[in-house]
Amino acid sequence: MEQMTVREIVEAIGGRLLCGDESLPLRHICINSKEIRGGELFVPLVGEKVDAHRFIEKAFEAGAAATLTSEHDRMQDGRPWIQVKDTKKALQDVGAYYRNRLTLPLVGITGSVGKTTTREMTAAALSAKYRVYKTPGNKNSQVGVPITLSEITGSDEIGVLELGMSLPGEMTVIARIARVDMAVITNVGVTHIEQLGSQENIYREKLKIQDGLKEGGVLLLNGDDPMLKNTVAKDGCRTVYYGTGENCEYRAENIRLEDGCPVFVAAHGEKKVPVKLKIMGLHHVGNAMAALAAADLFGADMEAAAGKLGEFTGFKGRQQVYHRDGVTVIDDTYNASPVSMKASLEVLASMKKAARRIAVLADMKELGPEAKRYHREIGEWLSGQPVELVFTLGELSGEIEAGKECFHFEEGDLEGLAKAIEDILAPGDCVLLKGSHSMELDRVAERLFAGRM
Repeated sequence: MEQMTVREIVEAIGGRLLCGDESLPLRHICINSKEIRGGELFVPLVGEKVDAHRFIEKAFEAGAAATLTSEHDRMQDGRPWIQVKDTKKALQDVGAYYRNRLTLPLVGITGSVGKTTTREMTAAALSAKYRVYKTPGNKNSQVGVPITLSEITGSDEIGVLELGMSLPGEMTVIARIARVDMAVITNVGVTHIEQLGSQENIYREKLKIQDGLKEGGVLLLNGDDPMLKNTVAKDGCRTVYYGTGENCEYRAENIRLEDGCPVFVAAHGEKKVPVKLKIMGLHHVGNAMAALAAADLFGADMEAAAGKLGEFTGFKGRQQVYHRDGVTVIDDTYNASPVSMKASLEVLASMKKAARRIAVLADMKELGPEAKRYHREIGEWLSGQPVELVFTLGELSGEIEAGKECFHFEEGDLEGLAKAIEDILAPGDCVLLKGSHSMELDRVAERLFAGRM
């Protein structure tokens, strides 16, 4: 956070300074007293289980410079305390204020599946021309986006933001804070259908990314998605499609896999650019095309952008490939939905040189009343794939009856699952681990490739 003082924070949020020096500069925003680096504005959020106001003193002791509060109306203290009605709303107001000071263009990415990978790939492609700031970790929520914006500096030339939502109305709040120049929607699936009720509701919520899209901005859509291919941008904005179909202005052609990794030609008008990725799975072709389209629309050379994509190797928990004692482990444990689980299983099935292909599948969460059906459908599809062994973890994953040799474990029995996998592994095997993050399959993956848990 550059050149922000206590006085500016007070003005931005309509707060009241109870005490302390209003000219004090602030370097960062923090909501966790354990993550204080020094010079922060501490924002104590009030949750269902924890009210972070009780950590204000710890935050100051750790080096925070100032704090917001909604629970104090007077203080006698040399440190700045800023009174507000709602600390979360105040945090969002700070984010919006800071965004208004920024002059660099921002790309906002949302979607049911693939938004984090698309964020990373878009940042990589844009780095062919620009110094890029991107959302760190999973800071993509009503709380995370304001903090993300506050970390952008004057040396950054373009930003790539991941915008996530799980509740009605949430996207509008986030979009109006971020005010992006380009809005990317990767797809419309059934993730968070438990909270939103239907895929149509999810579609409508995703489109609300346009509530913050600037006049003259670009709505970049996956032209292969059934619910997006006929969608058009709001008045005053341009619609651009990417994908593999004839309706796509940016189109992938001549697609094939080499050792599980996509190789294709990115076509735009008369321009034809060869692309070779280092991450596995055909589903990454769409992510790459979104990244290349964004880079080209912002003036980066497509060949140079494709070169940067060719250097991208993914990140932890997202189809990371490890080798140990002749066994290949594909760690895709960050999260799971029906679409992403099928895509990961396609990667496993493509491992032609494997002696045995082994799927370790855990529950997919937040799928609502149809959750069991989604799991059964994965099993039905898997029955026709060249996968020899299946391990399942959790009640829902028990619905995955793929007509294969299958071993089932109750949710939480990570030790039993890991031991059973280790006992059966032999050199030449390839193991895929996939499930929702809360199922903690990442701990099993770590044990398999690193020998510990």
